[in-house]
Amino acid sequence: MIKLAMRLLRQRPGTSIATLVALAGGVMILMSLAVFVQSGLQFKPEPKQFAAADVVVAHRHITVSTKEFDGETTTSEVPLPEGTVPAGLADQIRALPGVTDVQAVGVQGGRASAIAIKAPAGTHAAIDKLATEAGVESYAGDERGWAEWSTSIEARSLLVEAGSAFGGYVVLLIVFVVAGTVGLSVRHRRRDLALLRAVAATPSQVRRLVVAEAAVVGLASAVIGVPAGLWATHWTHDQMVARGFLPADFPIVNPALGAVVAIALTMGVAVLAARIAARRVARIRPAEALGEIAVEPPKGGRIRLAFGLLTLAGAGVSVFFAAGLSGTAALAAAIGMLYLFVMAIALLAPWVNGFAARVLAPVLRTVWGVSGDLAVANLRANAKGMSAVLSALVLSVGFGGSVWFLQDNLQRQTVAQSRDGMLADRVVTAPRGLTAASVAKVRQIPGVEAATGVRRTSVVVRIFDGAEPAVARAADPAQLASTMDLKVREGSLAGLTDGTIAVSALQASSSSWKVGDTADMWLADGTPVKPRVVAIYDRGLGFGDVLLPQSGGTYDELLVRTRGNADQPLAAFGTVTTAGQLTGQLSRDLAVSAWLNKLLITVMVGYAALAAGNTMVMAALARSRELALLRLAGVTRRQVRRMVNAEQVGLLGTALTVGAAIAAATLIAVVHALTGTFLPYIPPLGWVIVLGGTTALALVTTILPVSRLLRTPPVRAAGTKE
Repeated sequence: MIKLAMRLLRQRPGTSIATLVALAGGVMILMSLAVFVQSGLQFKPEPKQFAAADVVVAHRHITVSTKEFDGETTTSEVPLPEGTVPAGLADQIRALPGVTDVQAVGVQGGRASAIAIKAPAGTHAAIDKLATEAGVESYAGDERGWAEWSTSIEARSLLVEAGSAFGGYVVLLIVFVVAGTVGLSVRHRRRDLALLRAVAATPSQVRRLVVAEAAVVGLASAVIGVPAGLWATHWTHDQMVARGFLPADFPIVNPALGAVVAIALTMGVAVLAARIAARRVARIRPAEALGEIAVEPPKGGRIRLAFGLLTLAGAGVSVFFAAGLSGTAALAAAIGMLYLFVMAIALLAPWVNGFAARVLAPVLRTVWGVSGDLAVANLRANAKGMSAVLSALVLSVGFGGSVWFLQDNLQRQTVAQSRDGMLADRVVTAPRGLTAASVAKVRQIPGVEAATGVRRTSVVVRIFDGAEPAVARAADPAQLASTMDLKVREGSLAGLTDGTIAVSALQASSSSWKVGDTADMWLADGTPVKPRVVAIYDRGLGFGDVLLPQSGGTYDELLVRTRGNADQPLAAFGTVTTAGQLTGQLSRDLAVSAWLNKLLITVMVGYAALAAGNTMVMAALARSRELALLRLAGVTRRQVRRMVNAEQVGLLGTALTVGAAIAAATLIAVVHALTGTFLPYIPPLGWVIVLGGTTALALVTTILPVSRLLRTPPVRAAGTKE
């Protein structure tokens, strides 16, 4: 069977190469992603600061319990960026028998960043018990490295979180592309398979042959995909190190397991898609094989229609979820909506193509005449055969027109909110921060109208399925209204005192908070608090999702509103920058931090475009006999070209309309969820690039192959393979 499969693949290099490209691309992307995720999951930090200690007590995460709908209770761990432990815990540990040395590290205000302990192994259980009773953790042996703050631990979290966020979507995309490409390849070979049935091949033999072909191409794709995956992994690693996402010494695991996982997944999808696509050919009777397969049914079956309508209904429901929710829930609903719409179009493509052919028939006939008439007939007759082409084009436009612009919207809104809400015109920073006494002195400087100390921090808040960190600012509320405008929509910042907070509208919606509610949250050091919400504001992207009052201590920066003549005295307290310079730096920082997201989005959009081009070339090359018969019937080469052009206009018009509608719905839903506006920002040339690029891709991958086919004499072409 393998030998026969190899011979058949050599006879059809076009479809074999197209399938090989799709599978190799999938192996490369999956392998690179798997290597980074595996590196994050297997990373264990080496203890450096606490290398001499036997046990370290620290507070690096909190455990949050959530009750599910079925009554089960699940727990999740949320990292703490500034976790501390009670300094008095050191005295309790020191009193334990066998403990020889206890050092509280970084003590401030009755809290310590960590406690380093020298003690024999027999006392570790007692130390762990005391730590648990205090609500913190103990780390011994190889686990001591987790008690230290390091860029490697942050990088590990980034790899795991990025892999979790995008991994599922990338896998779904690759499954969609590979299944579509392999399925189309098998359908283009239906005459060969029908001929095997006509010469008494059993259905099982036909299925095994198709599966063997898919397996052979899958193995061949590994030869290309694995080296490409190694290159992509090394290139991405170097870029992440250069941009500060990963430290240079962060360990990257051996890529062997990632390669095996990528090959197994792509081959599994390819084999399953081939088996499903060959089902109809293998099922028909041998005597009727060639007759039944000569003309493909214009539409799909009832099962496909039913699943398509159900998926479309699910996509419609997700629109209301995405529009009615905010925060992470809305984001998940919107991205899920994109996939549901694309899947629905893929299932309903035969009916969509048929409907579009009827609607566009008058236009095509008017513009292209006889060629337009032929194009309409082809679009109707081949509505099912062109399903994969429509699906690939919609996928490309849908991804390119939604997720590609999402990052631009987030960056633009963050910068705009920071700029519009900044009433201060100067920002003062110092290496060791600024004390409350310094703030008081700045307010006495002639020309200073107001000054607000701000400390950048974070909190942990409950959400619908657990808890997550949220960006926060701790600020002196005394002159807050004079230095920043958060665009308060409910409540008032005048009530911001100890035991209260103000929150962004996005966070309030995600956590179901209203003015007057008690918020259930943890501070950055792990202290549980229940402050009262006194205000809800709109500019959360620019100023953080939670605003805490802080009237003393140390601040990271000082926002100063002046009359323009206080720079010299302000310089005595630290570095002075203008608000415009701060906004420019914020824009540059966001561009750097957004690089990884844009890289992942580029991979997804690029692979979708590859799928579209691949599918278009396969579909065009499969028309050799059809175009030859038209020419033998008297249709000129010019008329054939005009017919193909008319078909492309009809197919492209349908794909661009459907894809743009899906992209617009997704982008609007996500942008509204994250920014509160229904009008997303699209770069001036954005839609021109997406729509124009898709159009150029479709034309090049169709016109060039058709031109090649028309150079072959029709008498010879009519006797060739499909």
